[in-house]
Amino acid sequence: MELGQGHAIFTAECSHSFHFHCIASNVKHGNQICPVCRAKWKEIPFQRPASHLPNGKSRINPADWPRDDAWAVRSLPSPRLDSTRHVSSLFQASEPGTFDDDEVLDQQQENPQQNVFEKDASTNNSIGAIEVKTYPEVSAVPRANSHNNFAILIHLKAPHSSGGLNSRNQTIFSPSTQNSRAPVDLVTVLDVSGSMAGTKLALLKRAMGFVIQHLGPSDRLSVIAFSSTARRLFPLRRMTETGRQEALQAVNSLTSNGGTNIAEGLRKGAKLIVDRKWKNPVGSIILLSDGQDTYTVSSPSGSHSRTDYKSLIPPSIQRNGGTGLRVPVHTFGFGADHDAASMHSISEISGGTFSFIEAEGVIQDAFAQCIGGLLSVVVQEACVKLECAHPNLLINSIKAGSYRTSVMADAKAGSIDVGDLYAEEERDFLVTVNVPVDESCDEMSLLKVRCIYRDPISKEMVSLEEDNEVKIQRATVIGQPIVSMEVDRQRNRLRAAEAMAEARAAAEHGDLTGAVSLLESCRRALSETISARSGDRLCVALCAELKEMQERMANRRVYESSGRAYVLSGLSSHSWQRATARGDSTDSTSLIQAYQTPTMTDMVTRSQTMFFGNPPQRKLRQAQSFPARPHPR
Repeated sequence: MELGQGHAIFTAECSHSFHFHCIASNVKHGNQICPVCRAKWKEIPFQRPASHLPNGKSRINPADWPRDDAWAVRSLPSPRLDSTRHVSSLFQASEPGTFDDDEVLDQQQENPQQNVFEKDASTNNSIGAIEVKTYPEVSAVPRANSHNNFAILIHLKAPHSSGGLNSRNQTIFSPSTQNSRAPVDLVTVLDVSGSMAGTKLALLKRAMGFVIQHLGPSDRLSVIAFSSTARRLFPLRRMTETGRQEALQAVNSLTSNGGTNIAEGLRKGAKLIVDRKWKNPVGSIILLSDGQDTYTVSSPSGSHSRTDYKSLIPPSIQRNGGTGLRVPVHTFGFGADHDAASMHSISEISGGTFSFIEAEGVIQDAFAQCIGGLLSVVVQEACVKLECAHPNLLINSIKAGSYRTSVMADAKAGSIDVGDLYAEEERDFLVTVNVPVDESCDEMSLLKVRCIYRDPISKEMVSLEEDNEVKIQRATVIGQPIVSMEVDRQRNRLRAAEAMAEARAAAEHGDLTGAVSLLESCRRALSETISARSGDRLCVALCAELKEMQERMANRRVYESSGRAYVLSGLSSHSWQRATARGDSTDSTSLIQAYQTPTMTDMVTRSQTMFFGNPPQRKLRQAQSFPARPHPR
């Protein structure tokens, strides 16, 4: 129980909060089910007579919870189970040599004999098709002129999910929608070192309670807790009603002590993913830490190189040029003392994102945003194939951020390895080509674009029925060319990301003045572009973001405490075009959630509103709303 602005607040084992006198009255009349999630409570609040306690205080049965649990999930042991023995067994029981004791998949999802073959998207009744649009830099080039580094924008948008949150607040994991999305195997690797004591651990428990309650019976969860060593709390387990209750109890048992051995936590998490006997279509690892690895990257004696971050990541989950397991590690740096460089490197090497939780109270919202994406994967193994449509055309470059690209030796073809996409998630890639002189035609075909991907529900490969062909006009004389607004705004995004990376490199070399100058120069250049002059909100938001980064590089103290983490989280977001949480999460016009999908937004909103009475004052920055895209030229 906690106090809340004059009212006692009861936090149930399912993590939902209520005014104590309201819920105690409800329980008094025999109702022992959570009004929000319908979970059965093993612990119930009650009001003792005033004569039994000084000053008529209320108690929860039993009393004297540790301070770490003031805001956390709370559970009573089964009458036949000794609570002390249960908690200690989580960390002292011997683990199997191989983690192949994962719970069998939901029989409705498991289909080992699934026949996998390629088919057209038009016949796919599991999900809609990826939307592919192309935008040439200009619509016409004079016949007698060549045009080097001619930009072509390739825009992808993933189909809708049939899940999501509806007006009745029924979630994407409800029984009616469980089979309409791809189930997830989620491993959370959680820092429980001594520095997590108190409020941090309590907030972590509450955030994990939110995650557990929002996983469905086909999803599986395992929790790894690490400090000086790492321990698996339980195997991959389906989040049925029983599975959720047991997971909540295990998370509630966590205590904080010891050092920070991130490498050991990740090693155990990766082993769990590799050894599992069964596999859900989507797999991911969430890593949270508030400190620096004191065992692998920098030993207590400081003898190890602090730049060898790759040593933290087991080879099995490294991308390795596309040959890895495709299990991303989404990292969360908690507070001002975490090692942002290592957390960013871990996410980048594995294909995940890095979020910076500067305001501790935002941890649940940050987790909510992440699982909002993971619970809405509608596309896997997406790949964009490019082919020059003119015999004299050559691909010059493919700008795709952190996505792996390739160009054939003859520069006639290329590809972009996109991977997974969440429902309604968008991707933009800029391809530059060298347009030759050609006086023989009025129209020139430049590029053929084709997209193939796997449907995670049917497990079938999908090929879009028709190639998307990019064409331009070749006239003898043309007027002043009109540059595509879409191409210009994506150039601005890439230019801003490059400036952020260069500024970060300068700051790491001690040149904060130079870093600020780079950001300011980019901001001024962006303000002169056609999209900025037309009031494009993406460009306005990029300029605001560059300005905030300048402020976080004002001096060495500010940069070390928050600037580095803020910039790295921004780079992670832009390089993957995926939403990350960062900064103090106050209202701002900066581009914090421009990549946030509707399902992410729904889940964050649910996190922020799932309270009765007065919720804690916390807010994750909401998504920017950008104008609708114009039709392709």
